[in-house]
Amino acid sequence: MADAKRELINRLQKNILQWEGYKPPPAHTHELVGLGTIEAAFPNGVFPLGTVHELVCANTEQATACGGLVTGLLSVLMQNGGACLWISLSGNLFPPALKTFGVEPDRVIFVNLINDKDVLWVMEEALKCAGLAGVVGEVRELDFKQSRRLQLAVEQSQVTGFILRNQSNKMGSTACAARWRISPLPSEPVEGLPGLGFPRWQVELLRVRNGQPGNWIVEWSGGKFRPVELEQLTEHKLMAG
Repeated sequence: MADAKRELINRLQKNILQWEGYKPPPAHTHELVGLGTIEAAFPNGVFPLGTVHELVCANTEQATACGGLVTGLLSVLMQNGGACLWISLSGNLFPPALKTFGVEPDRVIFVNLINDKDVLWVMEEALKCAGLAGVVGEVRELDFKQSRRLQLAVEQSQVTGFILRNQSNKMGSTACAARWRISPLPSEPVEGLPGLGFPRWQVELLRVRNGQPGNWIVEWSGGKFRPVELEQLTEHKLMAG
């Protein structure tokens, strides 16, 4: 009897996780979006798709870093076709720069608006469109009710949404599956080559539903994310010294 109850509970937990976007990865794969060890922080080691992620940005530098990381994620989500909608408040996005992260600008629909209310309305409607690979929206503030509407919008379409929140000093509870903070880091020069190295970020998973928050360093090189291990950082510092 106890074994039957345990099996029932395990099955219900798996079903709930799948409803929340934590679907098992395809056979013979270990990760969905190429974030390596970061994906292990999520329930069942699965990056949640078909849900909404919140990225908090305290300044322009962090907002730019968030844009870079999200574009890298979009390059994976768009591999099987589909377009992306990017709703901006700042208008600072430089479309040709998306090519750095493997995204062709002509596959992104850019919308520039002037207030949060319009961004949230457009984003909610876009998240209902199953033909989109992803939706990105920039807002200043986000409350639980607004985030819940976005989460409800993706439950049928299974589109993945990213909210870039530009006033991180007003953080409250939201219905988003995860809350991130992305900070830029100095790149490391490639040995034997002049100029700058690959884009590098401090990736903090501040809150994750049913998962484990954490802190990592990641760079974008060779067309994909590469986690930077502590040993690599120590080696670079010793060489620089």
